[in-house]
Amino acid sequence: MSLKKKDSWGSTIGVILAVTGSAVGLGNFLRFPGLAAKYDGGAFLIPYFLALLFLGLPIAWSEWAMGRMGGQHGFNSCPGIFRSLWKNRLAPYFGVLGLIVPVIIYMYYLWIESWCLGYAWKFLTGQMNLGTEPASYSTHFSTFVGITADGSFFAHGFSLPVLCLLACVVINFFFIYRGLSGGIERVCLWGMPLLILCALLVLARVLTLGTPDPAHPERNVLAALAYMWDIRGGFTGLLHSLQNAEMWMAAASQIFFSLSVGFGVIINYSSYLKKRDDIALSSTTAAAGNEFCEVSLGGLITIPAAFIFLGVAGTTGGTFGLGFQTLPLVFAHMPAGQLFGFLWFFLLFIAALTSSLSMLQPAIAFMEEGLDLDRRGSVTLIGFITLMGTGLVIWFTQDLAALDAMDFWIGSFSIFLLATIQTLIYGWVLGPRRGREELERGALLPIPRMFDFVIRYISPVYLLSVFGLWIHQKGAESLTAIQTNPSVRITLLFIISVMIFFLLLIARAVRVWHARESKSP
Repeated sequence: MSLKKKDSWGSTIGVILAVTGSAVGLGNFLRFPGLAAKYDGGAFLIPYFLALLFLGLPIAWSEWAMGRMGGQHGFNSCPGIFRSLWKNRLAPYFGVLGLIVPVIIYMYYLWIESWCLGYAWKFLTGQMNLGTEPASYSTHFSTFVGITADGSFFAHGFSLPVLCLLACVVINFFFIYRGLSGGIERVCLWGMPLLILCALLVLARVLTLGTPDPAHPERNVLAALAYMWDIRGGFTGLLHSLQNAEMWMAAASQIFFSLSVGFGVIINYSSYLKKRDDIALSSTTAAAGNEFCEVSLGGLITIPAAFIFLGVAGTTGGTFGLGFQTLPLVFAHMPAGQLFGFLWFFLLFIAALTSSLSMLQPAIAFMEEGLDLDRRGSVTLIGFITLMGTGLVIWFTQDLAALDAMDFWIGSFSIFLLATIQTLIYGWVLGPRRGREELERGALLPIPRMFDFVIRYISPVYLLSVFGLWIHQKGAESLTAIQTNPSVRITLLFIISVMIFFLLLIARAVRVWHARESKSP
């Protein structure tokens, strides 16, 4: 069977930047530096790069190969692609994760994106001059997102946070409606270079700070870089750090978030490629671009800047605490801090935008190929569903309960599950030989032969081990939250409802595809 493709990429550089843009996000500039600082600096890089070699790159390569193979059969979404590769009647239903993972992540990611836009606007207009007391920035963040009580996000009517969210909705759906080449690709073609330019300007400012506070000569650039990257405690300290199972789990999780593997996005993006496009080189280039942004930019900006002005105490606080409370305080201490604060939050907004634009494309492609909807109808339906979810998130804002619940069950649990399913389909259903043939078709860059063994044996075991450890450490806490917090129960019920809705749509799509095949000569 061959279905007509609904869209296509305009250029090879366009798809590389689009995939890189989908991967480069807040995790690169906030989560990665925070994890590296937490887990003894340079010691964290060992499990991080091992996860890159044995999980990130192999799974990314497999997604590119499966995506293009599915695209040659006319499918652009996980349900259709899984069905074309695995002749099992349950195959398309496993693909539901490739639809709901990016759709539900989008529901809360859009809100976080609006925080970045709001903070960028406040720095640009001089409204972030809150002094040098940490409590002022903590209170400001709590008020901005309404963290103190459910519904408080709307307490001040059409305030700046609400207007920024509305602006992000308009910007996102304007470009999403325009499709791959006319929307997503065009944004990434100018957005990614602009992001890197802003990051380089902020990096140059951080690396030329010297010792800004004579009262604390120990807080200087070299000491900050040493704190970020040195292995603390020498060889003995390294051995002790490597025995920390939580660090290995965190490193593997970060690779998933960094490369967008297990999201359902790469497999969708690669399905629009031509048969002779070099997917081996494109996938490796996209991964390298992401690692440059994460290690070379994010790793040299965030924690060093916080260390120079606030010492070791300023390098803690988690992703949101570091990004929206600590760093605004850092810019308050920094010469020309208003300018560099704007550049920083503007680059975070661009990073979030290029990521969010990618998240709805898999579901839109499914609507087009499985339900015969046009682009307008698909975008309208998916937009309605996602905005319902965003409404849920921005209402249950107390302690960010809805956001955290979605992030755990979809942004973590379901990503690991989908990546495991994709790895097993590639390694044991499609087979490494057929997969390699697809990867090497039109390729200038050879894929190492050991990849066949890694993707079939090592990656699944690695995945299941990390997955099991992660559930052991985080599962009880999340189950307790379901029992004690009504907001979490409502959020989980919404997630289940969305999954059931998409499963019903997949059942209908399967009947449509079967009818088309029956009519084909």
